[in-house]
Amino acid sequence: MGRYVIRRLIQAIPVLIGATLLIYALVHYLPGDPVQALAGEKRADPIVADMIRQKYHLNDPFIVQYWNYISGVFQGDLGESLTGRSVSEMIGDAFPYTVNLALVAFVIEAIIGVAAGVMAALRKGKFLDQLVLISTLLVISIPVFVTGFMLQLLLGVKLKNDYGFDFFSVSFNEDDGIRAYLLPAFVLASMSLAYVARLTRTSLMETMRADYVRTAVAKGLKRRRVIGRHALRNALIPIVTFLGADLGGLMGGAVITERIFNMHGIGGLLAQSVYQKQGTVIVGVVTLLVMIYLVTTLLVDLLYAVLDPRIRYE
Repeated sequence: MGRYVIRRLIQAIPVLIGATLLIYALVHYLPGDPVQALAGEKRADPIVADMIRQKYHLNDPFIVQYWNYISGVFQGDLGESLTGRSVSEMIGDAFPYTVNLALVAFVIEAIIGVAAGVMAALRKGKFLDQLVLISTLLVISIPVFVTGFMLQLLLGVKLKNDYGFDFFSVSFNEDDGIRAYLLPAFVLASMSLAYVARLTRTSLMETMRADYVRTAVAKGLKRRRVIGRHALRNALIPIVTFLGADLGGLMGGAVITERIFNMHGIGGLLAQSVYQKQGTVIVGVVTLLVMIYLVTTLLVDLLYAVLDPRIRYE
């Protein structure tokens, strides 16, 4: 196990370099002048603009700029924005909001998705199964921004105005605590929740047809024990794979949700950086998301052995 973890960590280094190189190249060759973007609609002073370019080495060749950046990353330095603020500091201010949002969304996605999938699989062809299939298809078909605005209107405005039920906030308010994250987290998790429900249904139905499950039933074990201890445990392996990969996706995909609910998280920071052509900030955020994805993928692979003791790492 230890050698496997060390090997995976070593393999993560070229993945990190390749991902950062790709995004750095895309940002570098974006049309437009990032220095001019700082000045807005006014024309930047040529002397000041030249000083900024020299300070941040914007006139250096691409490979030199990337080498300076990646060298700093391995030293724990994500660089500095053109406004003079540390990228690590900017991410540190925004990251807690996105982490909280992603974790609440992950819990909603895992609990509701798995529960709906299990109920649908155990009632194949019946009303509940058809309800899960139709509702998840509907959720997948509707864009996230449409879901967000609809829930804002129904749960945040209609319930308050018509019934006086003021629980869900239309706009994010940090003072509301965990309640402030519930509605945006559900919007963020909605599409993934639908996929988890369908994946759980399919995986559990296939597992229920396995020989060892039929043997457990033939031995007279209770249905609850057969499903919980034998069938569901093995059916969870592809679901855990999806959930682990989706955790990083939730953080990276929070751009629209955070904009809808006026949250100042990583998504808002990334969108603002793209608009202002702050390449260092964009690459810094993406670098962090790549690291999170690599770590969660490793943890998911290690979790396989817990779900299925037959799995061994060499």
